[in-house]
Amino acid sequence: MSRFAEVIVLARGAEEVMEHLEHTDASRPWHQTFIAIDDTKFSGAGFQFRSAECYAWVIQFYRNTWGELLSYLEALPWPRPESVQVLIHDEEDDCFGLWMIYDGKLSEVPLPRTRREEYASSVTGVLFREDRPRHC
Repeated sequence: MSRFAEVIVLARGAEEVMEHLEHTDASRPWHQTFIAIDDTKFSGAGFQFRSAECYAWVIQFYRNTWGELLSYLEALPWPRPESVQVLIHDEEDDCFGLWMIYDGKLSEVPLPRTRREEYASSVTGVLFREDRPRHC
């Protein structure tokens, strides 16, 4: 089943933790890999080497194969779990949702003026902005 989703992971000091997710692994249910976004991307320097500190990774899913992603990320040995933020934009979402680690669990952080509704085709449901224009 086709279902698009974009995921951004922000985490300080997590280069070693995320490194294996930058490579394919047949044991994972998804075949896509995370791409590291380091400070050379932000500065526009375009160097061919990785900077000393990378704290952002992105991935896009083209199929609904990422159902286990949140539990997979939750189980990783984060050096600074308080810095972990996972932003998810599923196909029908109005905006990215935010998950953070609290008491060892990745939990969605409620965003002002949004609501999440269950949707069978979506891993997370659909996140609606309450102030969006209503179309007839």
